Amino acid sequence: MVYYPIGIQTFSEIRTKGFLYVDKTQYVYDVCHPGKFVFLSRPRRFGKSLLTSTFDAYFSGKKELFKGLAIEKLETEWKHYPVLHFSLASAKRGTVEDLDSLIQYQLESAEEEYGIENRDSFNITIRFRRLVEDIYRKTGMQVVVLIDEYDAPLLTVLHDSDKLEPMRTELQSFYSPLKDLDPYLRFVFITGISKFSQLSIFSQINNLKNISMNPKYASICGITEREMMDNFQEGIDELGKANDMTKDEVLAQLKRKYDGYHFAYNSEGVYNPFSLLSAMDDSAFNNYWFSTGTPTFLVKMLKRFHTDLTKLDGSEAGADDFDAPTENMHSVLPLFYQSGYLTIKGYDPILSNYTLGYPNEEVKVGLMHALLPFYVVKDPVEARTAAGKMYLALRKDDIDEALEAARAFFAGIPYQEGTLQDAPTSEGHFTAMLYVMFSFLNVYVYTQVRTAKGRMDILMKTDTTIYVMELKLDGTVEEALKQIDDKGYAIPYEADGRRIVKVGIRFSSEERTITAWKIVA
Repeated sequence: MVYYPIGIQTFSEIRTKGFLYVDKTQYVYDVCHPGKFVFLSRPRRFGKSLLTSTFDAYFSGKKELFKGLAIEKLETEWKHYPVLHFSLASAKRGTVEDLDSLIQYQLESAEEEYGIENRDSFNITIRFRRLVEDIYRKTGMQVVVLIDEYDAPLLTVLHDSDKLEPMRTELQSFYSPLKDLDPYLRFVFITGISKFSQLSIFSQINNLKNISMNPKYASICGITEREMMDNFQEGIDELGKANDMTKDEVLAQLKRKYDGYHFAYNSEGVYNPFSLLSAMDDSAFNNYWFSTGTPTFLVKMLKRFHTDLTKLDGSEAGADDFDAPTENMHSVLPLFYQSGYLTIKGYDPILSNYTLGYPNEEVKVGLMHALLPFYVVKDPVEARTAAGKMYLALRKDDIDEALEAARAFFAGIPYQEGTLQDAPTSEGHFTAMLYVMFSFLNVYVYTQVRTAKGRMDILMKTDTTIYVMELKLDGTVEEALKQIDDKGYAIPYEADGRRIVKVGIRFSSEERTITAWKIVA
């Protein structure tokens, strides 16, 4: 029987208690030879804490934990360095006092572990510096510093400039000694989701190596296709039995729901490790990653930058955008990428432009669930009921019945609900509402799809049918269908093999719902 380490982030516990471990120790060795100051950004629940714990065990010289792993054949010395392991993951209350207490507690624990006297200093800059220097003098060994989730306190207050600045100042006080401590340090490894460039951790450590988008380390977190096939055969078989699916069907479903993350151009895609492990453990295909956290701060950032939701998938960003300071960014794209809601889908080396998109079905559908109260209706239960009716209709290839359910749903939304009061006469606003609802159906939906002669409003794909849909606000369905034909929106899909259906939709700004549609098969 395979034991999956769901939520276990300690390397030693995984290795000593017989949990499945996907070997990433080759990367561990490569990163710190000859690396000294290293930063890695990855989304939440992607194995950053486990990786940090693996560095802890490695530099602590715990050779027995690495038996049978790649690093066992690479390392010959197995030195035991003093390790300072900090985590700021729990500092999410949004107050400087809470953050300071957490840092002071971890500094005090390290002092007790190494028998270092505090000397009555509660200035975290001085206390941290003295701790490293005293450990070096006491042991004669350089110190390893590991800082996990360094930006967790900042992300909590990212939307609140009044709280962001004092929080940043507090962290700056903690990180500032690292540059001057260089002679006393063997290795510094820092993880987080985003990059706050103005912190001293980035502005003063001139030789900090950011490996976040380095192709060599694209698979340092996450699980590749090969790793899945090598380690999860029993789980794949159990998924097939539990869901009455063939092995090929299981693999296709796993790829569709959990694969697709790319952290460098031309890199191998990786599966979300938390979702993949959870699916294997439960023998079910649920939306695990998204259910562990609601992206409230992302919704606030969408509104702050007046982002067109329908253009996130397929958006383009320059190479410099990924290095943009999170606190000074001018669009949501860097943060959505760093947080795992968008990933690299393509790269143009001539223009140095990346094409971004949703990694997989789990992320897209989960995000639409979270956005329902902000874009459609405050009560998600109403939306789920309507979406259920639409889904059953689409299962029967009955687009007419699906649109009737959508019409009734939108007509029943009070004017003040959701964001209807923000842009009641915007065609893009109504397109976004339809986009969220259709995406909620667990089918492939694209909006503002580029063609040779323009952009179609909505492209929806089911197993059997491709729907080319054009929306006219206060116009006519005939105008919508004529635009589909004149612009040749359906032509690129004629060789697909699935049935092509053209749909013209009229949305009334006065009645705030769909009032007419026409279907041409």
